[in-house]
Amino acid sequence: MSTAIYTHPDCLRHEMGDWHPESPARLQAISDQLILAHISDLLEHREGVHAQLSDIERNHSATAIGLVRDNVPPAGEYYPLDGDTLLNMYSYDAALAAAGSAVAATDAVIDGEIANAFCAIRPPGHHARPSEPMGFCLFNNVAVAAKHALDVRGLERVAIVDFDVHHGNGTAESVAHDSRILMVSFFQHPFYPYSDVESYTDTRVNVPVPARSNGEVVRQLVLDHWLPALHRQRPQMIFISAGFDAHREDDVGGMGLVEADYSWMTQQLMAVANQYGQGRIVSCLEGGYNLSALARSVAAHVKALAEL
Repeated sequence: MSTAIYTHPDCLRHEMGDWHPESPARLQAISDQLILAHISDLLEHREGVHAQLSDIERNHSATAIGLVRDNVPPAGEYYPLDGDTLLNMYSYDAALAAAGSAVAATDAVIDGEIANAFCAIRPPGHHARPSEPMGFCLFNNVAVAAKHALDVRGLERVAIVDFDVHHGNGTAESVAHDSRILMVSFFQHPFYPYSDVESYTDTRVNVPVPARSNGEVVRQLVLDHWLPALHRQRPQMIFISAGFDAHREDDVGGMGLVEADYSWMTQQLMAVANQYGQGRIVSCLEGGYNLSALARSVAAHVKALAEL
């Protein structure tokens, strides 16, 4: 079975202004790098679909959905949801396409059509709270997909792994009371969204690290914190919030990871998925704003997923 890349044309149509780092150029850079790295032809390329409203409602309130759907502006204008999260005329469609691509990838992996998947989607999702969008994020793609795997496809235990430089506050809130979902992460602290550091629980192992933490620090916390929690939970599927803004070249964050660190983390997660979940992984793009570092890191991540 192959590794698939999921994306959708509507993910390129959402934009928040020329000044904004979360831009369509991110997806274009990833696509170009997969070709340059001679990986693209070895992957299965699939177009995602728009999520059904019922998919989004599994994780988001009517108010949260309405904030996006009902505030789409006319062509050429923007509607600010907060200081750095804006809507253009295509944003609702893009948000449905991003979440729907994650759901479609989930179905394909569970059905055994593909081994695993990387969703090259935007807007990102891990800051989107059940009650409101925020922080570049409109709907929480990984939370929507994870709940689809549980509530629709009948899995009993899944894990969400978040290696974005920012705390996935929206995901943590989305899964806080669901014992079927384990969330593990690291995040630079103190840093946006300036969340309180959470207490560890049986289903949340989110590890704050200081700025300038490098791959050695992150690899050790994976060994000390993530892997024991994952082995205790025995997830039948792993979802990855794949943010690459902890890369040392990304000025949005202040950490020091490199491509080899993303490859190593991916290999560790694949070993867990192979042991407990028939290798099932769906990875969804979150952050990463230095286009070169982002594209190279995604290529390393996807190469590891495809065992190339």
